[in-house]
Amino acid sequence: MLLLLVATSAFAQEEADKGKNQLDIDLNMLGRGEMRFGGFTEGAEDNRAQFLLERTRLSIGYKRPYIEAKVTAQHSGVWGQGNKGSFNLYEAWAKLTAKNGLFAKMGRQVLSYDDERIIGANDWAMAANSHDVLKFGYEGFGHKVHAIFGFNQNAENISGGTLYTGDSYKLMHTLWYHYDVPKIPIGASLLFMNIGMQGDEHNYDDYSEPCNRYQQLVGGYLSYKPKKLSVEASYYHQLGRNEENCKIDAWMASIKAQYQISQKVGVVTGYDYLSGDDYFVVRKHGGIGLVQHKVFKFFNPVYGSHHKFYGLMDFFYVQAFSDTFSPGLQNLYAGASYSPIKGLNLSATYHYLATATSLKGLNKTLGHDIDFEASYQILKDARVSLGFSYMAGTDTMEQLKRAEGNDDLKWAWFSLIVSPRIISKKW
Repeated sequence: MLLLLVATSAFAQEEADKGKNQLDIDLNMLGRGEMRFGGFTEGAEDNRAQFLLERTRLSIGYKRPYIEAKVTAQHSGVWGQGNKGSFNLYEAWAKLTAKNGLFAKMGRQVLSYDDERIIGANDWAMAANSHDVLKFGYEGFGHKVHAIFGFNQNAENISGGTLYTGDSYKLMHTLWYHYDVPKIPIGASLLFMNIGMQGDEHNYDDYSEPCNRYQQLVGGYLSYKPKKLSVEASYYHQLGRNEENCKIDAWMASIKAQYQISQKVGVVTGYDYLSGDDYFVVRKHGGIGLVQHKVFKFFNPVYGSHHKFYGLMDFFYVQAFSDTFSPGLQNLYAGASYSPIKGLNLSATYHYLATATSLKGLNKTLGHDIDFEASYQILKDARVSLGFSYMAGTDTMEQLKRAEGNDDLKWAWFSLIVSPRIISKKW
């Protein structure tokens, strides 16, 4: 009798969902070539580099009322690598949604919040960011609440505890709240993260007992976007302890303003401040001398889309300074964009870059960076882009990076993105 009721209910649901099922198969192919002159480690025989990168994604998505699922396979690599490229499952998730706005989403998924400074897709990187997490929350009436839980493990450990030796976090708990003010173009977000990294509590001759070190990040993001003006501001503070069990006390703040002068012309300006470590001695020759201190003041923008913010050459928060030392960063920038015809966009941005903390014997200024970009939408699912960046680095930049040619660094790139929808079927 129970089986009959279940079968009857399933048939009724199937009848109710007729015409509401949708299957989409998407292909995304990205090719990018890069050429770089300068900025390599000291003693490099050839101070230039050229390479071609590729990334291919194949996505299968399904949805009907109250349920969605998506699987995306991804391959990325360098032309000429053959079978040595990276192949992985970029997305694999299922989402259940209730009528009252509650939802639950489980599996490998892309996390993107606010301006992506702290948590973002980081899509410029070929591998990009995705997370194995459980996310649930509520969305409705201008309110959004997301709770995210992640737990990473190397294998199905029957013994040996919960040791994790991967590149990502061991545990991650995140709470994000966003509110859009009715009838006023103001949005506000609050973010709290608790990140557990694997560390060693006791070291023995051939054994170490794992112990998680937890750091917390708390802050907010505010946006005001009337018709032609857009203003964004954020502040975040980091506390807790790192993997070496050292105390963390770091912070960052940013403000950005954009104005669309006309349909064709826009301008932007902004300032970022990310705190850095104190009490470091920078020597003219040899390595960087470290002075022991009790508190780390280096702000780490954890899982953000760093390429968007600190200059297109990715010198900061993608590449580390020598000896992993970070004196923080100040980024003052201004730029303009111009769209002479439909589908074509041209932009130029200037960055003044400096350390946040003072360095003995060196100026705070790291350099001056100018980024030029152009993109053209060839078809609705095909876009070509190219860019050129020039950086006039200082002696401070060369000393901190332990690299030559930063006083006259040039970088050029071009890319083609083709992203057709192969199948879109409803039944």
